[in-house]
Amino acid sequence: MSHCFALIPAAGNGSRFGAALPKQYLTVAGRPLIWYAVRTLAMHPRIRRVYVVLSVQDRLFDTWDWQTEFPGLAVLRCGGATRAMSVLNGLRAMAGEVAAEDWVLVHDAARPCLSRHHLDSLIAGVEHDSVGGILAIPVADTLKRSDAQGRIAATAPREGLWQAQTPQMFRHALLLRALETAVSREPTDEAGAVEALGLKPKLVEGDASNLKVTWPRDLRLAELILSDRGTYL
Repeated sequence: MSHCFALIPAAGNGSRFGAALPKQYLTVAGRPLIWYAVRTLAMHPRIRRVYVVLSVQDRLFDTWDWQTEFPGLAVLRCGGATRAMSVLNGLRAMAGEVAAEDWVLVHDAARPCLSRHHLDSLIAGVEHDSVGGILAIPVADTLKRSDAQGRIAATAPREGLWQAQTPQMFRHALLLRALETAVSREPTDEAGAVEALGLKPKLVEGDASNLKVTWPRDLRLAELILSDRGTYL
């Protein structure tokens, strides 16, 4: 029987956000964004262990008491220069505890509004798939392609387009092979690396509440979503 594990790459500096801290450490209700992601993953009955990949230079993670609330949390200080490298290093580091056919759910540290429902849908939709899959939402808005002057160059058809989210769920051996093959091309997500092998990951429909905090305005929206769910402790 295959088991499920979670991996959170958290070695980035959040440069696009423009804050003094990496965005995974920005707080909502006194807790860092990454805490909410860790909690949802750690509390799911199908996930055996959560691994967090940090930069070797990270000094902020240990300012919170993680082990009291999440005693099984594994911290891997092997983060790389890119997300793909951090995930690859994490997969290599956890290989001694995870079987080749076990599932790994890779989730963004700055995606705090992941819910139990999201995880239930992803696991149920992917666990019997031969490739793996991701949470995603169909693109609802009209898409415009810009030119160098910031004007509309074309309208892109949205039919069949999806916005990728996380977690992205693949078997350990497959994802390891995919990233070892594709890491030099810096894939922006795990599905892209798997696609480069000629495989077609499954799309499992999520919803817009599973947002990624990318810009300062997203922090307030995440706070509203978590507050509405009664997620603060």
